[in-house]
Amino acid sequence: MGHPFPIREIARQAGLSEATVDRVLNGRGGVRESTAREVRQAIADLDRQRTQVRLVGRTFMIDIVMQTPERFSTAVRAALEAELPALHPAVVRSRFHFRETGPVEELTRTLDRIGRRGSQGVILKAPDVPEITAAVARLAESGIPVVTLVTDLPSTPRLAYVGIDNRAAGATAAYLMGQWLGNRPGHVLTSLSSGFFRNEEEREMGFRSAMRARHPERTLVELAEGQGLDATQYDLVRAVLERDPEIRAVYSIGGGNIATLRAFEDLGRQCAVFVAHDLDHDNTRLLREHRLSAVLHHDLRQDMREACHIVMRAHGALPPAGPTLPSAIQVVTPYNMPTPIG
Repeated sequence: MGHPFPIREIARQAGLSEATVDRVLNGRGGVRESTAREVRQAIADLDRQRTQVRLVGRTFMIDIVMQTPERFSTAVRAALEAELPALHPAVVRSRFHFRETGPVEELTRTLDRIGRRGSQGVILKAPDVPEITAAVARLAESGIPVVTLVTDLPSTPRLAYVGIDNRAAGATAAYLMGQWLGNRPGHVLTSLSSGFFRNEEEREMGFRSAMRARHPERTLVELAEGQGLDATQYDLVRAVLERDPEIRAVYSIGGGNIATLRAFEDLGRQCAVFVAHDLDHDNTRLLREHRLSAVLHHDLRQDMREACHIVMRAHGALPPAGPTLPSAIQVVTPYNMPTPIG
């Protein structure tokens, strides 16, 4: 496991003891495979962040905690690491704690572990449930600032929310859907990954409200709890399509779009309009292939830069600023796709 980093740096990045890291690096026994993976991941993260680590300045260790499909966590990681060299006057180092799904207790244990070992800040994407609210309160009590990303936890003592106005995004999707469907008949499927993420709930409310006002005759069919994962999304979509032969369009709030399109294709059904969120690697490919009508996107690099600046301000490394404004909502088609990160 060749690398140029001191054991102390790897241990700090991984959140493990130096003795544990030493055992992993030297192949000694008594270490779980999951711990060895954490060490390997820490070395990979340090290697990607190497140019930033060399910069002179105050160092901040920030933990990025997200429950989200891999395609979105990959996009967030790339956005943050692309911004690292520009985050002056401080040097920002990041530890990543990503999971696609699982019991909420695992997520709260991660947050509590961060609270015990210390952190300069947490950037968090998590469901809005009482257990998470309590865990964020414990972080705040220990002096660790929390910034919510993409989906908010407004009843917690988090410092700020960074992301789009999700109600406005849902209304924008409704406007596009109405324009493109026109007078053609057909029901619209709204697909959420989970009802516990506030951003998805707000998008759905914005969409439903605008559709009710502008197109009250249009039937909306809701699907939820696919977790944005293709493996679970396919069966759910196929079942709802079999029950409702009038579904002709999709507003995908929570992802799993490859599986959704495959369900349409396997049943010999056409999806006339498909509006989705976020230019992750799946949606980028689908949009280029003209299988999506549009993607509602926001600049993740700008979001991650703002989240880091909020943490830095909390520690006095930057001057105070006004309230954080919502990110701009971009309507992306196959003809105006932004330049990819990296």
